[in-house]
Amino acid sequence: MSDVVKFIEDNKVLVICRGYYGDDLRKVITALHKGGIRMAEVTFDQADPDAIEKTSGAIRMIREEFPDMKVGSGTVTCVEHVIATKEAGGEFCLSPNVNIDVIKATKAAGLVSIPGAMTPSEILDAHDAGADIVKIFPAGWLGLGYLKDVKGPVNHVKFLAAAGVNEENFADFLKAGYSAAGISGRLLDKKVIAEGNYDELTRRAQTFVKIASEN
Repeated sequence: MSDVVKFIEDNKVLVICRGYYGDDLRKVITALHKGGIRMAEVTFDQADPDAIEKTSGAIRMIREEFPDMKVGSGTVTCVEHVIATKEAGGEFCLSPNVNIDVIKATKAAGLVSIPGAMTPSEILDAHDAGADIVKIFPAGWLGLGYLKDVKGPVNHVKFLAAAGVNEENFADFLKAGYSAAGISGRLLDKKVIAEGNYDELTRRAQTFVKIASEN
């Protein structure tokens, strides 16, 4: 698990894959991988009764076809999601909230735990329950100064920013103290994908990777 945490800290860019599966996802990951992206999160769609099957299949595909990437699951809200992630070969679980049972199940499964939190109480509850990294969500709405204030008394926790991170502010988030960031809209731009403009996704990926390497 420590190797995965270090990988996340070293690479810094985690693409959040929501709503794409099969060949559609394969094309997206191929373009992003070409641009240097080496981490992917496949989310569980809470409204889809087939979410576990779809997300598990996507994780397996990425692991098999892109062996140099680290892949895990997102929107993990129950222990069943943790078990499915482990069985699919995922290495980490991200959540939008702090669920102690989910954190403990994730750690028991030998996976990296990244729950989502907003307040200092939630952050420390997650850390004390065993979280490896705490996802600040929604980071963009909270603003860049938020973590600077929180890190004063809570300087022993690793943080990941999610929601609202783009090419213009990514470096600022890293300088503010975030170890990494989850990127969705800019790297899985629905309009760009619908146009089949995968070269643009590769270009954006290269931009994020360059920023990560410089900060």
